[in-house]
Amino acid sequence: MAQIVLVTGASSGIGRSIAMLLHQHNFKVYGTSRQPEKYADLPYAMLALDVKKTDTMDAALSEILKREGRIDVLINNAGVGITGPLEETPIIESKKAFDTNFFGPMALINKVLPTMRAQRSGCIINITSIAGYMGLPFRGVYSATKGALALVTEAYRIELAPFNIKVCSIAPGDFSTNIAAGRFHAPVLKESDYAKTYGKTLTLIDSHVDHAPSPEPMAQKVLAIINTKDPKPHYAVGSWLQRFSIVLKKLLPQKRYEKMLRNHYKV
Repeated sequence: MAQIVLVTGASSGIGRSIAMLLHQHNFKVYGTSRQPEKYADLPYAMLALDVKKTDTMDAALSEILKREGRIDVLINNAGVGITGPLEETPIIESKKAFDTNFFGPMALINKVLPTMRAQRSGCIINITSIAGYMGLPFRGVYSATKGALALVTEAYRIELAPFNIKVCSIAPGDFSTNIAAGRFHAPVLKESDYAKTYGKTLTLIDSHVDHAPSPEPMAQKVLAIINTKDPKPHYAVGSWLQRFSIVLKKLLPQKRYEKMLRNHYKV
């Protein structure tokens, strides 16, 4: 019997790559988008879901359960980027980022858990970010949202272990996606003391995405995790240097690591 998989943000980028690969491996995939009618040509079903609106979660889950009677895998992929000096980033925009990247995934997890507990089985994969392992300059809010999701993943794992529900996170590095198009950018203000360093960092961030590889490795990792009996709490997928940056943070003295980041971003 095919496993039933729900992938949020499956219309493009990492989510689309994950949904396509799982579909090709005979999983029954349901993807989500705020405007699913735009993606009728995709080979898997698309449902309307906005991670900031719990009523859309209820409707999507109800439809899946009506059709399938179960949900085996939840992949929390939908997310949003945000950049800017912390001092100049409106708090309301920071809250919006947390609603999408943290509270939205938590709400969806909590809504699928009654079904998974009743099944005594399930797999939940949260897509975080390598940026969530460190407080990156001018991406501090984004780092915070993804770091928070990684930590709450650890708590869910322990709470859900008695119910045979697997929970883990995957932290991607830079991949070719359209995240920049939907990202909130605090404007580079000419009169700001941050104008020079923030402007350079923004150019560097966009360059990394523009020259990044396909997100196919993320899809392959998701497939491997679903087929793993006892997955680890966290995985990282990206270039060798991006993955090694996580190791360096654990090994280097705090100030040495901070200096390395300052040199990289020329701050």
